Amino acid sequence: MIKLIVEVQDASDLMPKDGDGFASPFVEVDFDQQRQRTQTKPKDLNPYWNEQLVFNVTNPRDLSNNTIDVVVYNDRKSGHHKNFLGRVRISGVSVPLSESEATLLRYPLDKRGLFSNIKGDIALRIYAVQDHTSAAQPQQHEYGNVETGTASVEIPQMFSTTPLQEINGNNTHRIDEQAEHHHHHQMGEKPMKKKKEHEVRTFHSIGTGGGGGGGFSHSQPPSSWFGFETHHQKAPHVETRTDFARAGPATVMHMQQGPPRQNPEFALVETSPPLAARLRYRPGGFTGDKTSSTYDLVEQMHYLYVSVVKARDLPTMDVSGSLDPYVEVKLGNYRGVTKHLEKNQNPVWKQIFAFSKERLQSNLLEVSVKDKDFGKDDHVGRVFFDLTEVPVRVPPDSPLAPQWYRLVDKKGDKVRGEIMLAVWMGTQADESFPEAWHSDAHDISHVNLASTRSKVYFSPKLYYLRVHVLEAQDLVPSERGRPLDTYVKVQLGNQMRVSRPSQVRTINPIWNDELILVASEPFEDLIVISVGDKVGPGRDDLLGMVFLSVRDIPQRHDTHKLPEPLWFNLQKPSVAAEEESEKKKEKFSSKIHLRLYLDAGYHVLDESTHFSSDMQPSSKHLRKAGIGILELGILSAKNLLPMKGREGRTTDSYCVAKYGNKWVRTRTLLNTLNPRWNEQYTWEVHDPCTVITVGVFDNHHINGSKEDARDQRIGKVRIRLSTLETDRIYTHYYPLLVLTPSGLKKHGELQLALRFSCTAWVNMVAQYGRPLLPKMHYVNPIPVRYVDWLRHQAMQIVAARLSRAEPPLRPEAVEYMLDVDYHMFSLRRSKANFQRIMSLLSGFTMVCRWFNDICTWRNPITTCLVHILFVILVCYPELILPTIFLYLFVIGLWNYRFRPRHPPHMDARISQAEFAHPDELDEEFDSFPTSRPSDIVRMRYDRLRSVAGRVQTVVGDLATQGERAQALLSWRDSRATAIFIIFSLIWAVFIYITPFQVVAVLVGLYMLRHPRFRSKMPSAPVNFFKRLPSKSDMLL
Repeated sequence: MIKLIVEVQDASDLMPKDGDGFASPFVEVDFDQQRQRTQTKPKDLNPYWNEQLVFNVTNPRDLSNNTIDVVVYNDRKSGHHKNFLGRVRISGVSVPLSESEATLLRYPLDKRGLFSNIKGDIALRIYAVQDHTSAAQPQQHEYGNVETGTASVEIPQMFSTTPLQEINGNNTHRIDEQAEHHHHHQMGEKPMKKKKEHEVRTFHSIGTGGGGGGGFSHSQPPSSWFGFETHHQKAPHVETRTDFARAGPATVMHMQQGPPRQNPEFALVETSPPLAARLRYRPGGFTGDKTSSTYDLVEQMHYLYVSVVKARDLPTMDVSGSLDPYVEVKLGNYRGVTKHLEKNQNPVWKQIFAFSKERLQSNLLEVSVKDKDFGKDDHVGRVFFDLTEVPVRVPPDSPLAPQWYRLVDKKGDKVRGEIMLAVWMGTQADESFPEAWHSDAHDISHVNLASTRSKVYFSPKLYYLRVHVLEAQDLVPSERGRPLDTYVKVQLGNQMRVSRPSQVRTINPIWNDELILVASEPFEDLIVISVGDKVGPGRDDLLGMVFLSVRDIPQRHDTHKLPEPLWFNLQKPSVAAEEESEKKKEKFSSKIHLRLYLDAGYHVLDESTHFSSDMQPSSKHLRKAGIGILELGILSAKNLLPMKGREGRTTDSYCVAKYGNKWVRTRTLLNTLNPRWNEQYTWEVHDPCTVITVGVFDNHHINGSKEDARDQRIGKVRIRLSTLETDRIYTHYYPLLVLTPSGLKKHGELQLALRFSCTAWVNMVAQYGRPLLPKMHYVNPIPVRYVDWLRHQAMQIVAARLSRAEPPLRPEAVEYMLDVDYHMFSLRRSKANFQRIMSLLSGFTMVCRWFNDICTWRNPITTCLVHILFVILVCYPELILPTIFLYLFVIGLWNYRFRPRHPPHMDARISQAEFAHPDELDEEFDSFPTSRPSDIVRMRYDRLRSVAGRVQTVVGDLATQGERAQALLSWRDSRATAIFIIFSLIWAVFIYITPFQVVAVLVGLYMLRHPRFRSKMPSAPVNFFKRLPSKSDMLL
């Protein structure tokens, strides 16, 4: 007896159906009037079943003629109906006849009709085996609950199978007898009534091996991409199933072996932390929490603050009569120390210490004043505080006023000297929190303590500096009578631009070239403009220089009027010659004609436009009012990987967030893989179509680390504001994914709280109709050849400026946040973009498939309805546009219940990063120019040539079709052009004397004619068009 085994593994990315963004899916499989189903997975869009469903094959010879219908439904507990989630139709031809030949394949779920809203795929493993136990015990033929049961499926014992194509006549006769015997036992079951099937896709298999039974042989696909052979790499196994079977029309589909869906570890996880905003706290309410309205997106963390201000009238402790005092704050095992001040009896420290309330180890706080000495430090005096008596301060209360406390010795007797202190209990909302010394940094020196604190940074204001080089006069070359080959070089800081050579090779050259550079406030740099003469290979003569201050350059805010060009004297390149000319007071000098101005109407791009966080122009007079407030709560992280393996497997992590020109950096939490920052920041939003970026880094600049040490990347998150609902709080764990040369790695998870509040609804709605960039970008666009270079220079300026802050925001962190290498070539990104294009075209192909089904009368009822609708629209053409827009409105309204409930995040599957080949990653992380050996570079070059060859072929085919269209009237083929123009004349006369509605109805009925009136051969217009000439035969 032949048994058909359907293993239902899992499904991914299913469409939510219950109105809450979830679904409760189960799978129903129909085969040869037998129906079985899996268990229901409640509220799971990525269910995992791992169940086997066993079916009887009544007649093995008809297996290739049967079809396996796999339908995914949403189990509605409240009603009698089940929601359709997708279906797959698999031809029996593609079923292998042994378990060893069967592979796990992913099938994209198909729609039931044009108006179905379906997405996702399902993983199935289907094969047929021969069961000898069924012949001996024919009564045991139930392997699960048919139609209604959800219990686990009983799996019969399987034996070795024999392929169907090797069965001889005697074996076939025996199998037929077994099938007939089994069929008699099945007569007691109620046969299922087959319903009319709607549009589905049937999957088939095609073999590549020679010999008989090719339909059951399996081919090994090449390691290639887009059909391009890839050397020295093994691509993911892909099976292409494109043959035809009698069960239904085949559809070309590509199925990847194994799970191509995103790893569940890389998915977003929604959380519910106890935030004040979620608990609906109100100032002055029953909680009395005054910080809830301004610091409500983080969990409150309580700290004991100790502010050591100063001391006075301290006694001398040394024999020399001097005192080097410092203060030691001790609480349990935690000990904080201020700086020691030499020879000072009235020291001023002004330092604040913060001890986490969760880590308090004692109820007694000791503040001691000591004298720094070469041996053992002398004890001057101390003060004790009982923590139960410490006051609680809640902002926006005024800061607690420090008080003078008398020092006592170790015996408790009063001694000379007083110390000014302030001790209070507060939260991270306290203004002293960022500057405080924290108890977790007790082993950090005062020099490196600043690198662990939280700070807010602002990017410098950037401008585009335009230098229009017009001409020069009276140049003095080094050799008389030689034609000059002059050029102009403009240098600003580390930027340098060179004009094109002058076509006028005299002492009065004309360039008329425009150079663009990036300038930043406060305009401290000088513009160095030099005129050079190319004397020979590798030899240039300097003919003169001009030094200008950026502060003296005028600004332009609009396009109405350009600043007037000015003449500048060219100074001699030699300093001695310059001094000599000053002594002689020469009136003669070479001159250069320049137009310089700062374009303040542009937005200087320092990040990619695909995920830019700021679109405002440089001039504050042209900036628009804000439309809302973005609040970000950086809560915590978990499961971070130890980034310092050599130093005890620890991680000292901090976060950096960037939106607009404002950067924020949290404090560094030391020696923990599960840090809890709970810091909240706010930005003003001017455009909803912007992106906020949050990165996590490991601090390598503590405890005397080298200056050239680099902070390591832990991960990054990008969130687009336009995908967020207003006034809703989003709390999720975001996966921290980093792509390395060895592959994709998850370094942990970052928990964020987000809220986008709109303060001007009218302005926000109007923003969608306004240009994305300022007006100057469209009136006077920047040349394309300059865009990437200017963006790179802007990134370098921002990184250099932020690295000069205290604590510095390291260049490696800034470059990672700004994606400085985003525009470099990557085969992985090319694959990802190709898949994005194919995903977009899938909707168009689906419409074409639906129209083809209408034309072929696959569903007569639907085709008749389309005929009626077509006639109505032809008779009443004024209904066409209203019908289209009404259809769009209804579809959009229907899709509202399936809208995304979570913000977007880094998708490893879309990025083609999870299964990227190591060679592709090595190429992506290679330096520019390359540093790899010549054989690897040759292999990659050959691969790139093969890819470019296929692209070249596609472009040539497109050009051929366009040239054929031009050949209709170009008389290149005189006979074809004559036929076309005569036919056009006939059609013009026919349409002129015939009403338009009649012509439209005739054309429509011809397009929708029944299949019996159709021919499988191409139509006459298609044949005529393909015979037209193109220029492809003119190419060398």
